[in-house]
Amino acid sequence: MKIGFVGLGLMGKPMSINIIKKSGMPVMVFDLDKEKAEQVATQGAEMALSIKNIAQECDVVVSMVPKSEHVISVYNELLPEAKPGKIFIDMSTIDPEVSRELARKVKEKGAVMLDAPVVKSVPAAETGTLGIYVGGCKETYEKIENILKCMGNNIIYLGDNGAGLVMKLCHNTLVSEIQNGVNEMITLAQKNGINVDKFMTAVSYGGAQNFYLDTKGKAIAEKNFKTAFSIENMNKDVNLTATLVKKIGLDLPGVEVAKKIYSQAMELGYGKEDFSATFKVVNK
Repeated sequence: MKIGFVGLGLMGKPMSINIIKKSGMPVMVFDLDKEKAEQVATQGAEMALSIKNIAQECDVVVSMVPKSEHVISVYNELLPEAKPGKIFIDMSTIDPEVSRELARKVKEKGAVMLDAPVVKSVPAAETGTLGIYVGGCKETYEKIENILKCMGNNIIYLGDNGAGLVMKLCHNTLVSEIQNGVNEMITLAQKNGINVDKFMTAVSYGGAQNFYLDTKGKAIAEKNFKTAFSIENMNKDVNLTATLVKKIGLDLPGVEVAKKIYSQAMELGYGKEDFSATFKVVNK
């Protein structure tokens, strides 16, 4: 079995390297930035000439690109080469309906597509400890689970196509809502003479302790917003969730609050900073 990997950005690069190191299978990679592909090639991968080249030569094709429009562009090149027996795994975080439509087109060719978005950020991508949410054919998932295990140590199958993406949006938007609560209460504490370090210690004594504060509190205190996961990426995810909520007809005010904060962060030019920089929006 030969594996193709398209998209070698902050997340895709370490994910592809882990497949090379752990799978024992030949790997072919492609990125529009040739330099990135060359860097991964030094780890033992073959460089593809194009996305079409990947589709022609590989049995399993993994993609990890930023947005729905990028996934559509990738699949416009993959689909003509899709045929029975080929498996496509899109690990991008995109609109679930876009993914479902692409899966239908892949199925018409006799091939199979899974959505398998990831949670956690660059350090987990580097160590192969990502969380992975899978949607699509369960039998196909079982065939490629060993490939996913090269990249993540917490993998859950959630149901039909799109289910992995819905869960990813639920996860990230919940993080954004927890984050906003942390930002607001740190701001309130500071205005009353309690610093972030003491705030974190006090919270750890009770039921409000949470992973976001535990991992980002020090960075907030030091105003160190070096990017592990960007504001612009989380803004995309929160807006996808808001669209999904509207489509279903739910009233979820917390989603709208998170969307507002991220919109303000983008307007203030914080898009490339780490998503914890939303603290600056609330603290202002």
